[in-house]
Amino acid sequence: MNRNPHVAVVGATGAVGIEMIQTLEKRNFPVGKLTLLASARSVGKKLPFRGQEVLVTELRTDSFAGIDIALFSAGGAISKEFGPIAAAAGCVVVDNSSAFRMDPKVPLVVPEINPEDVRLHQGILANPNCTTAITLMALYPLHQAFGVTRIFASSYQAVSGTGAKAIEELERQVSQVVRKEPVTKEVYPHQIAFNLLPQVDSFLPSGYTKEEMKMENEGRKIMHHPSFRASVTCVRVPVYRSHSVAVSAEFERPITAEAARRILQQAPGLDLMDEPEKQVYPMPLFTSEKYNCEVGRIRKDCALENGLTFWVCGDQLLKGAALNAVQIAEELMKI
Repeated sequence: MNRNPHVAVVGATGAVGIEMIQTLEKRNFPVGKLTLLASARSVGKKLPFRGQEVLVTELRTDSFAGIDIALFSAGGAISKEFGPIAAAAGCVVVDNSSAFRMDPKVPLVVPEINPEDVRLHQGILANPNCTTAITLMALYPLHQAFGVTRIFASSYQAVSGTGAKAIEELERQVSQVVRKEPVTKEVYPHQIAFNLLPQVDSFLPSGYTKEEMKMENEGRKIMHHPSFRASVTCVRVPVYRSHSVAVSAEFERPITAEAARRILQQAPGLDLMDEPEKQVYPMPLFTSEKYNCEVGRIRKDCALENGLTFWVCGDQLLKGAALNAVQIAEELMKI
């Protein structure tokens, strides 16, 4: 890999694309040249990077000549079309969509968990689902010590996970409710302001949603744990940024809250916030725009054998997307 690689961000003007650009700068990634790619309607926009304005150009089939690393965050359809084209041009793709996550030829990577898988790439690497990544930041260190068999989890997912229009919808609806005006909705099937929607993504014949099954399917691949099971309910909540997950996990070996705290305190990319008597626990308000995830409310599960319950929060635009992608690119630089 070029020591000062030519880096492209595909979907540069989207919420995650902007976070990718900022993360490259904040982490001093050795970008030799930055190319920003987006759809035709974004062409001509300029985005800041290292004190300069970088022009956004149109994503085309010939956009990847000379590019070393391309960070994709433009949706699954774009990734499926342009990811293989970029890889064929000699570029290594780090894709944030679900397009390649379950492809057996594509490594699915959380660098704190399986960085060695980066070396197995054949031109494309995948970023996991945001809720899965945030959950595994706390679950995997415990799995290493005690051997997780299954989890029951509920997610509390911020509207920014849906995109900028969802943030605008929540802001608008809050104002409408406060002013006692009729509530208008465009993004979600129901009012999100002052409400919870027990649906994230579309429903499968099983009754679970696609989002809910990602925890089990992606968790198995990332942890190299093919028998891992996860029963998940994903809920959209009227929070702007940062996802939260309540997890009850069952392990092969006996586990105590004290032992779990000792392990989690040393886990990379994770901050222990677990002093409930002082009202210290993770919250989306305080994990927003923060690289590390937070874990707390750690206690012995009273309904599961060898069980532990905990609460984890993380910024889904960062550890759930942009930060994790840049960390994968950092691992590429070590090869």
